[in-house]
Amino acid sequence: MKIFYTLLFMVFSMAISAQEFVEEPEDRAAEPNTFKLYPNPAYQEVVYITTKHNGVKDVIIYDVFGTIVLQDRIKTSLLNISKLAPGVYVLQVTENRESMTRKLVVK
Repeated sequence: MKIFYTLLFMVFSMAISAQEFVEEPEDRAAEPNTFKLYPNPAYQEVVYITTKHNGVKDVIIYDVFGTIVLQDRIKTSLLNISKLAPGVYVLQVTENRESMTRKLVVK
């Protein structure tokens, strides 16, 4: 099973690194990245998500196959991930029509 997850992680990493780089406009590139996800890797049942405005956030978590495994709307920075099995996920946060994406590792 470890070999499967290792191989899957390598394919996923290569697919992400093979993406074409698109330069952001100057006004947007000047903004500091204010999306934080911690702890990562997650060992407990919750993770904290902080954003620039810390408003209502729509959170979607995908597995490595692109299937939605968790979808939630949170008003605080606390996200319950107790339903997720250990593995690698992609977390997408949308706040004020801005979408941000991070890799999430659950152990």
